[in-house]
Amino acid sequence: MRSIFIRGLSWLAAALVGAIYGIAATIAHSFTLGVVPVGLIVGAIGCAALLVALRALTGDRWAALAAGLGMMVLILVISQRGPGGSIIVPNTPLGNIWMYVASGIVLLVVAWPDMAKLWAMSAHSAANGSRQSPEPGSDRVRGS
Repeated sequence: MRSIFIRGLSWLAAALVGAIYGIAATIAHSFTLGVVPVGLIVGAIGCAALLVALRALTGDRWAALAAGLGMMVLILVISQRGPGGSIIVPNTPLGNIWMYVASGIVLLVVAWPDMAKLWAMSAHSAANGSRQSPEPGSDRVRGS
């Protein structure tokens, strides 16, 4: 019971941190230097780094999913028209790109296969492959 409670709290904390990153990146996404969308690039790197770090440090794709959902929910909420009529993410190509980039980052990090399990499975199958008994008749001395 205690581990379920702690795991739930960690997912809640991940969702809150993801929401904070999502808000910060969404507010900054429209900053450009000339034609270079610096805010979008830095925001995408920051969000991706958070999700990859959560996935790598916890070894749990559910924590990364919780952070990603926190990001996406807050991006969606602050993208709506505010009470005063203000819009943080306008319907421009840069705003649309930001929405798709953020969604793609979450999808990629959460769906990425667990490499440790893949390596363990391949090491296990390699170890079992070397221990297999030889084929019948292969233990005979050649030429006899």
